[in-house]
Amino acid sequence: MTDKPTTRRDLMKPVQLLGLAFIAALFAGFVTLMSMGFFQTRPADEIQRALIVGLVAAGATFIVTLVSLALLLLVVDPTKVTATVDRPLLLPKDAPDATTPGAATASDAPRTDDGPAAPRA
Repeated sequence: MTDKPTTRRDLMKPVQLLGLAFIAALFAGFVTLMSMGFFQTRPADEIQRALIVGLVAAGATFIVTLVSLALLLLVVDPTKVTATVDRPLLLPKDAPDATTPGAATASDAPRTDDGPAAPRA
């Protein structure tokens, strides 16, 4: 059975991307409305101002979230999503692996710096 190659579209479906941005926008709009006192007894002009600011905050959050997630998805290489990683990611590629038997560690390597001089006899 062959697996079809992973594509960028498989990483995150467009509906999921839009849904996540929409949920973030709803949250930002709701928080803005709550903080401006939209749900309290206020004069009509303050309610209208709170509604406009809440809609602007929701729209800006939707656009920023959508663009940010789309740019982050461009960073991911689809072929490396399913690849297994069997070595530490932050070590250089030519460094000896800790799982390899007989690999030299930092404590086994000879010192090259000039430490405190030992008294000579």
